[in-house]
Amino acid sequence: MDFPIIKIKAKDCSLDLVEIPDPPKEVYVRGNLPPRGTSCLVVVGSRNYTSYGKQVVEHLIGGLRGYPISIISGLARGMDTLAHKAALANGLYTLAVPGSGIDDSVIYPRQNCGLAREILEKGGGLLSEFEPLYRATTWSFPQRNRFMVGLSHAVLLIDASEKSCTLITARLTADYKRELLVVP
Repeated sequence: MDFPIIKIKAKDCSLDLVEIPDPPKEVYVRGNLPPRGTSCLVVVGSRNYTSYGKQVVEHLIGGLRGYPISIISGLARGMDTLAHKAALANGLYTLAVPGSGIDDSVIYPRQNCGLAREILEKGGGLLSEFEPLYRATTWSFPQRNRFMVGLSHAVLLIDASEKSCTLITARLTADYKRELLVVP
């Protein structure tokens, strides 16, 4: 099945992006946006997660089965991957927001191309403010995290280390007046 990339005005995507500083004017989407009426929970954490962190994300997301919750994460290795997989396993909508464009040729990390395809096939979506063929850079991840927080109603941090991009996300969550949920 083909999932075309569609360019839309950010204000038309029914998400809260206009509330963040310097919101994108346009975004690129493949698949579906979160269903209307669902609360968007961003889940982020360490690439080098612990077994405790893995159990926690699977338990917490499993407990959301049947509720109008959409799981958003960054498609990165580690906790992001676990969050997307837990959402899929529990029949929840999930949206991947990579630090790259959303064309198959540039999805980052490459090892999650199959996961991106599974997300699309199960009714989820890919969303980016970057051009479809944009390759990930070191600065695109903090920018992507800003974008994800702007999409959220709440942000859940699991297994974050002291010096990580996850803590940037925590600060942005507070700055944008979103709920911050933390698993120590």
